[in-house]
Amino acid sequence: MRGMSNASGRALSGLDHLRQSVHDILTTRIGTRIMRRDYGSRLPALIDAPMTPALAMDLYAAAAQALRRWEPRLTLRRVAITAAEPGRVTLSLTGLYRPDGRTVTLDGLVLESS
Repeated sequence: MRGMSNASGRALSGLDHLRQSVHDILTTRIGTRIMRRDYGSRLPALIDAPMTPALAMDLYAAAAQALRRWEPRLTLRRVAITAAEPGRVTLSLTGLYRPDGRTVTLDGLVLESS
C-alpha cells in the first residue's frame, strides 16, 4: 500500500507507511474523525491516567482492538510499554506484516496526551 507522509508530503510505502498508519490509528481519539466516527483507539483517553498494572492491560487491549479493526496489514502478536510518564506512553509492537509474511517490530511509537 502506498500513501503520503503526513510530515513531508513525500510518498510512503511498505513499513514506513504501516508505521505512520499504526501511529495515526492509535493516536486518534474515537469520535473525532468526521464521516468515520468509530475510527481510532481508546488510547488517547487512557494515557493521562496513572500507570498501574490494570492501566497497562487496558492499553494493551485498546491497541490490539484498534489495530485488529483498522490495520489489515498487521496481525499483532505483542504489545509492550517501553516507557511511561504522565501523559506520555511509548509502545513497541511486534506482529506479522501480512503483505510479505515477515515478522516486524515497530519500536518507539510515542503517544502523548493532547
